[in-house]
Amino acid sequence: MIDNRMASSKFMLAQFPRSDRYHLSERNAVMTPALLIYPEIIQSNIDCTLALIDGNANRWRPHVKTAKLGYSIRQLTAKGIRAFKCATTLELLVACESGAADVLLAYPVVGANARRTLEIAGQFPGIRLSVLVENVEQVRQWRDSAVGIFIDINPGMNRTGIEQNQHTAVLTLVREIWNSQLEFRGLHYYDGQFGAVEEPERTEATHSGYDRLLLLIKELRKNKYDVPEVITAGTPTFPCSLSYRGFVNSGFVHRVSPGTVIYNDATSLAQLPREYGYAPAALVLSSVVSHPSADTITCDGGHKSVSADAGVPTCIALGHPELEAQSPSEEHLPMRVNGKSPVAVGDELFLLPRHVCPTVNNFDSAVLVRNGKVEVVEKVTARGREYPLLSKSS
Repeated sequence: MIDNRMASSKFMLAQFPRSDRYHLSERNAVMTPALLIYPEIIQSNIDCTLALIDGNANRWRPHVKTAKLGYSIRQLTAKGIRAFKCATTLELLVACESGAADVLLAYPVVGANARRTLEIAGQFPGIRLSVLVENVEQVRQWRDSAVGIFIDINPGMNRTGIEQNQHTAVLTLVREIWNSQLEFRGLHYYDGQFGAVEEPERTEATHSGYDRLLLLIKELRKNKYDVPEVITAGTPTFPCSLSYRGFVNSGFVHRVSPGTVIYNDATSLAQLPREYGYAPAALVLSSVVSHPSADTITCDGGHKSVSADAGVPTCIALGHPELEAQSPSEEHLPMRVNGKSPVAVGDELFLLPRHVCPTVNNFDSAVLVRNGKVEVVEKVTARGREYPLLSKSS
């Protein structure tokens, strides 16, 4: 399955030749490995997403774990996208500072992390801030606050949330939210487990899950509880949410939350229909540093730059189908040379990650490139995490 997806990515990337959009005239001025981001392609990817949701920016709640840069989040807000979700308090802070109006911390924070969330909420009283819960104890920790509450529904990924057939447990939580005088914002439903499932099985599986989700909503309404918003779909199931008719005229705000589509990577380009028009907006510039054997070259694209969390191969070298990434070390990325290759020590490679989100998180700074020239260097604002100690006044 993985090999098929990567082969598909190589085929699809034929429409994005390196020399056409991804050249860099100031190559000798940029140290490698470096994160390159292309602002005009970000704009194009945002426009593609908005076109798919009929131009309604209110339907998109992108996850900023991909964007990471305040710069990129501001590109989204400039297009009218004001609702976001995130996974860390640092991402929450950066989203609030970058023009967001409505942010969901889509991670079950507890303890000091919850107290830090309340600090940020107090710092930005004009922003609608919400959190996830899956049990009564989590609800109670938000009492006497203005944060909104989404209930996290487990669609079978078994990572977080309440199993979607546990209607009684969900009803108990909604009652607790109301009794605690908190705002019930709706349901969060991330069905990312279907990313490796081929079509049409992926759509069939997700639509079956959405059918069960609507049954849960029907049960809540039967008990006089309104469901204001339902959030579904990261990048893999984004098309499935768009094609599900049950979300049309449903009586609730339905939002999708793909984040990878802002930059895209080898995996997302294989998962999404080619006709959507997405293109890679983030690459890793790497230098060939060694030619240790006749069929191997090595570049400085190890797993401390190109994330290896999605497995091997970790990336694709644009414009070089003869190169196949092997298992990386911390700083080294050996690549098998299949046949002849013009690549020599000292040459540059433009690497498209298999998973862009943690790859962006590997870099302190990003080099913004426009028309082949360095436009500016931007800090990867939401990289890593905040200082771990709360102030004594917290």
